[in-house]
Amino acid sequence: MAFTSSLAFVAILLLCFSFSVNPQHFFNSQPYNYPTASAPASWTNSPSLPGNYTSHRNLLLRLNASHNMSFATGFYCFPPCKSFFLSIYIVHAYVHDHFESFQDPQVIWSANRARPVGENATLQLTSQDGLTLRDSDGSLVWSTTVVNQSVAGMNITEAGNLVLFDINNSTIWQSFDYPTDCLVIGQTLVGGMRIIASSSSTDLNETQFYLTLLADGLYGFVNSDPPLMYYYNMYGNYYHSNRTVDTSIFIKFMNGSLTIFSTPSNIDTNTNILEFPSAKSTQYMRLESDGHLRLYDYDDLQGWKMVGDLFNMDNCNYPTVCGHYGICNNGQCTCPTGILENYFKLVDNRRAELGCTLVTNITCQDVNNHRLLEIKNVTYFNNADNVAFNSTDEETCKRACLGDCKCKAALFQQTYENPSVGTCLTLPEVFSLQNEDQFNSIAYIKVQVAPSTPSTLPPPSSSKVGLGLILGSTFGALLFMLTLISIYIVGLRRCEEAQDEDIIEQLPGMPTRFTLKELQAATENFVKELGKGGFGTVFEGRWGDERIAVKRLDSVGHGKKDFLTEVETIGSTHHINLVRLIGFCVDKSNRFLVYEYMCNGSLDRWIYYIDGRVPLDWSARFKIITDIAKGLCYLHEECRKKIIHFDIKPANILLDENFNAKVSDFGLSKLIDRDISTVMTKMRGTIGYLAPEWLTAMVTEKVDVYSFGVVVMEILCGRRNIDDSKTEENRHLIKLLEEKSKSNAISDLIDKNLSDVEFYKNEIVNVLELAMWCLQWDSTQRPSMLMVIKVLEGGMEVETSLDYNFVSSIPMIANISGIVEQSTPLPTSVLSGPR
Repeated sequence: MAFTSSLAFVAILLLCFSFSVNPQHFFNSQPYNYPTASAPASWTNSPSLPGNYTSHRNLLLRLNASHNMSFATGFYCFPPCKSFFLSIYIVHAYVHDHFESFQDPQVIWSANRARPVGENATLQLTSQDGLTLRDSDGSLVWSTTVVNQSVAGMNITEAGNLVLFDINNSTIWQSFDYPTDCLVIGQTLVGGMRIIASSSSTDLNETQFYLTLLADGLYGFVNSDPPLMYYYNMYGNYYHSNRTVDTSIFIKFMNGSLTIFSTPSNIDTNTNILEFPSAKSTQYMRLESDGHLRLYDYDDLQGWKMVGDLFNMDNCNYPTVCGHYGICNNGQCTCPTGILENYFKLVDNRRAELGCTLVTNITCQDVNNHRLLEIKNVTYFNNADNVAFNSTDEETCKRACLGDCKCKAALFQQTYENPSVGTCLTLPEVFSLQNEDQFNSIAYIKVQVAPSTPSTLPPPSSSKVGLGLILGSTFGALLFMLTLISIYIVGLRRCEEAQDEDIIEQLPGMPTRFTLKELQAATENFVKELGKGGFGTVFEGRWGDERIAVKRLDSVGHGKKDFLTEVETIGSTHHINLVRLIGFCVDKSNRFLVYEYMCNGSLDRWIYYIDGRVPLDWSARFKIITDIAKGLCYLHEECRKKIIHFDIKPANILLDENFNAKVSDFGLSKLIDRDISTVMTKMRGTIGYLAPEWLTAMVTEKVDVYSFGVVVMEILCGRRNIDDSKTEENRHLIKLLEEKSKSNAISDLIDKNLSDVEFYKNEIVNVLELAMWCLQWDSTQRPSMLMVIKVLEGGMEVETSLDYNFVSSIPMIANISGIVEQSTPLPTSVLSGPR
């Protein structure tokens, strides 16, 4: 009898264990309610899952006892169900007498919105890593961030929050901390968090619209460059005065309102910033692809229906109501028109709301044929945003747009007191405009006109030659010879200068041309020096309201060629991770380049701790690495001609006030046609960052990838690649990397000044392994910069079959570069200091 009881007890234990790991439908014990799973557990996305339905396969389900609206998490798909998202969704659940029905699922959160998975994808729950989602090929798609904590299980709450908890039932990770495009009742939005709209109801990729909570209110932005505000709901007595992040402030989705709270309490904690009808059963609000924030409720007769448009704005105030370039007037969309010629056409003649497109595309190689089309009595969706607009006069506003190739339009609004003065906003991207008679505002939209017929220049005058003959006959043969020699020397010099001028005038996409007097005034006669490099010195200046950095090229020999290269390269490229060339100056032998000012200087000052700089944390270093990769990817993949930089190093990476990184110094770069795979050129770059294939002089853009790998190592290790101050065995960082990689101890190289290394060790090691991929001896085995970005963004894994012999070329490069320096100096970057 005792033996039989023991068997029964063991059977019950086994049954309970199997239920917690892989929930099944058992009768007479809440068979359809399985909100919790214990670690370890694993699920495979297949029709064999217990909770398999047409559009969703439930992994966890929390039935609501008070009404039929329940929350579930599982694999969700949109017909025809070729791909799946790990999602949380609200379902209308009906369970009676062993019959279950789950209808009208509405997705409110997705882990992998940018990268859906297929059949046989797996989700694993482990105590060490939390949740890990992998596609059917085993590639990592998404995972939770769990550091130094042990996960006991996961749970879907009654509010729709997916939670990972420890053995004490304390929350380790929760989906509410990572909102996508929705909020549900009970969910909070903390200062700085973003809700980002999806592309459509069936495409979960992020759009440009996002909603965020800042210190003075709730804001809606369209993520252009820079982001532009289109909605605001402020509280207190602020007015665009405190647009910063404050994590002590949060809003909570209550039943019938969005209410502001603060911890600790420093504002009224019972302020409703939005009010709306109370829920009949359950509600959610979604930021949608058109920028609207809409509230949805479930009706037993009609199903899900929209019960409120919470921004409560006129349709013409939304950035994409009429697409790009469209003009909205009482809900009707039209294209801008010229007096003699139409420069725009509808994207779709039957759907004006899709916007307009240029008849002739604007090219930076033809700036002389850029014109501004004037459209009166129109304004922009963010006309109330006095942070985005600058005070100036109308002509300056127009010149600012014409002088900047990336500017697509300028918006000028006159003041009533002085019509010649107003506010100006230049736009790199033109969203919808709107007719507004009450504002005295004008839009100047950049268009491309047909090139004009070049004027015919008269033949050169020979008066100087005649004058020379007259003087020769008057003053004698000796004076005649001296005069001819003088005329020849002066003419030759003027001819060389004229040739330089002709080359400069013909350069495509030319930025603003300054005079020497203008730069002397802007820099107070070149007083404040920012930095000095091989061929130039950089000075701080101010042009109008903008701080600038003026680089004066000192070396005539290299300076002329580098000057022309840099103006041509930067003048025709425009990317947020490339330093912006504002203008240039040519005055006889003087040559200057005018850049945007980067207040945090060059990267080397931060990672080498020059001047006692404080250490950068992991998030800052990771962002800098990603920014550099995006800048290089643009040069390699997205320009009309492929651009190889040839001198990627920390001194040529500049940091703005937010530590956004930008690639600079294009004096050594080379433009290559896209149908050419390799190029032969003389060795150029900086010792320590040169790829081994320079020994053959046949190189590709992969030399930049190698240099990028060296820079990544320096960022993560907090030291120079070649450091003469260290002992012989520690002098070469890449040699140390080879030794550590073979002993599986690369984490020993991580910068000891990185305070949060223990929390992000796995991520840091992953980026170290990416650097090793970039440092492969065989250039064909290195990734492209596009692949590098995919790894950094989690869309691809690092190659595992790597060659760890990184330094077999270092002695050879050192010898050859030494010989080169004795005959023809190896060129270095023009500037190593901050701009």
